[in-house]
Amino acid sequence: MNKFAKSALSVSAAVIVATATLIPVGLAGAYGDNTGTKEGRAVYTLADINSGKLGDTITFNSITNGKIGDERNFVGARLTSGSASVYNANEINVEDGQTYTIRLYVHNNSPKGTDAIAKGVSANFSLPTTVAKEQTVIGYLNASNATPTRYWDEVTLKSDDNFYIEYVKGSAKYTNTQGTFALSDEIITGNVNLGYTSMNGEIPGCYDYDGEVTIQVKAHTSVSSKLAKTVRIKGSGEKFAESVEAKIGDEVEFQIEYVNLLAETVKDVMIRDVLPTNMEYVENSTYLYNSNYKEGKLLPENTVTTSGLNIGSYNARGNAYVRFTAKVVDKTMTCGSNQLVNWASSTVDSKVMKDDASVMVNKECKDDPTPTPTPTPTPTPDTPSKIVDTGAGSVVAGALGAGGITTLVGYAIASRRKF
Repeated sequence: MNKFAKSALSVSAAVIVATATLIPVGLAGAYGDNTGTKEGRAVYTLADINSGKLGDTITFNSITNGKIGDERNFVGARLTSGSASVYNANEINVEDGQTYTIRLYVHNNSPKGTDAIAKGVSANFSLPTTVAKEQTVIGYLNASNATPTRYWDEVTLKSDDNFYIEYVKGSAKYTNTQGTFALSDEIITGNVNLGYTSMNGEIPGCYDYDGEVTIQVKAHTSVSSKLAKTVRIKGSGEKFAESVEAKIGDEVEFQIEYVNLLAETVKDVMIRDVLPTNMEYVENSTYLYNSNYKEGKLLPENTVTTSGLNIGSYNARGNAYVRFTAKVVDKTMTCGSNQLVNWASSTVDSKVMKDDASVMVNKECKDDPTPTPTPTPTPTPDTPSKIVDTGAGSVVAGALGAGGITTLVGYAIASRRKF
């Protein structure tokens, strides 16, 4: 039975809206496939498909007047809080802090339904990882028995300011007539299977079985680098974490990770750390790890917690780690739980990024035992025969120095960001 013809002939304006129309902007051939030819894969109209021109061939997204218009433009974007039915096919302007939905349309163009099941169907996205005024997201669709076997299209996110995009974890989904299926976050690092009733990599032909992959990304402006501060007990072999529990006298190892998110090289990256009260820097413990010093280089300067360190120049996505040791000391700790917050900063061209890590210390205090009072004997009156007038009585007092917590002006506790 020609299920495609049945569905294709019923396509109307209402159906096109329901399946989320793509608005092409300056069509420039951003799509492609692995046919290996300049012209790319063969394309068809609905009339071609209904007349049997496709034959037994299984192909995807090759209809020029389908539900979404030209199916080669199968990747689009929209503001998540906006209309769910309209996607911008080639570019969209973004705003800081807004979330955008990226859509990848999936359509096995064969009209033969379950007699033309595509195998090994999967999808993935390539997301940019630098800061720029334009960010291009590429979507890939794969099918092992299709012709061709790999398809791609892209959409560009634009802003007047430099920005980067952050993938929203847990947002990947596949939607078809059977419902909405959650997909793995691995879709941005590798291929994830699609399907019809289950995500088994098999999709029959025609509109009855089409669907769409969606992910969400968030735009962030005015960011040129990533900075991550972590800590662990020195010598423990444990992974670095945002916080660690320690005892007075323990040595902890701090790690500061810097990543250049700009598309160009940056020079004279400065790293500085601010130790809290009750922590002391251990001299000759600062190491730099980067592409030049993969095994780490002991730095002769002991300035990471004072004036800072110049760790050099870094290309786009270039990164470095600075590690050093500090000791937990008791200067002003109170009995019970103490949180020692340690701040790190990176500075490039007067642009500062900050992050923090915490060391939790529980100080145990033992109460002094209450002494048993000694009875005061009744004195025998012994009045001196002569009292020398020495003037006003003197009172000797001991001064008790009270330690306090110094607030670092200019350092505000900020929410941590994860790329």
